[in-house]
Amino acid sequence: MYKIGNFSKMNKITVKTLRHYDKIGLFKPIYVDEKTGYRYYSSSQLPRLHKILALKNIGFSLDEIKKAMKEITTENMATYLEDKRVEILKKIQNESLKLSQVNTYLKKIKQEGFNMEYNIVLKELPEVIVASMRTTIPNYDAFYKIYPEMGKYMEKEKVECRVPEYCFTIYHDGEYKERDIDVEICEAVTDFGNDSEKVKFKKIKGVKTAACVLHKGPYSNLGLAYGAVMEWIENNGYEIINSPRESYIDGVWNKYDKNEWLTEVQIPIRLKK
Repeated sequence: MYKIGNFSKMNKITVKTLRHYDKIGLFKPIYVDEKTGYRYYSSSQLPRLHKILALKNIGFSLDEIKKAMKEITTENMATYLEDKRVEILKKIQNESLKLSQVNTYLKKIKQEGFNMEYNIVLKELPEVIVASMRTTIPNYDAFYKIYPEMGKYMEKEKVECRVPEYCFTIYHDGEYKERDIDVEICEAVTDFGNDSEKVKFKKIKGVKTAACVLHKGPYSNLGLAYGAVMEWIENNGYEIINSPRESYIDGVWNKYDKNEWLTEVQIPIRLKK
């Protein structure tokens, strides 16, 4: 048998680590002197310790190792390693995405100076029930007429809006247009209401990943936000999988100054295959 200090030196592992493994029940000494409290280890324990260290080196957590030491057999070892391989690949993918974003910011800083006005964030969009009005508008000024019209109908029908509020427009053309624009105005609500000729109630599925960017100012300048997020999507290996949305956070209903209006552009995306 070896005292803990000698066993530590033999295996290039600290005494503190061996004591911790003992405390959590992962690797206990073969004998503990009741009088002195000294821990002793045996060479017969080396295969178990080496298995623990090997699993730790390839990324298993101590909790995972504890579980694995109880359950791993020659037959199922491949399953454990395959799960870990998938986990590591996902981490590499996430880190690669971060690196790509850093490179994008560096490039813009060097070319245009430090401008962080448009910061792209990836987020999940929830599944929602909406009051929906789909129509073709002649130009963007038509929104000033459509929104109040839809609001009056919802107030008349006593439709309850979802909290937090989620009011957005979906653009179905698939490209930027200045005239004859196919839009769907949506207001998230708590439950289905009565359909009218213009307003319909429907469920819109959630979006797993959307590239989102905030735009502060009048709608006439929204093209700048779209340009920033489109460039980011292209530079970071994503592709657009559905129609873009504009989510209205602050607008004419609560901000008199157009420069204070706040809109979030949301574009459903996925990594290119």
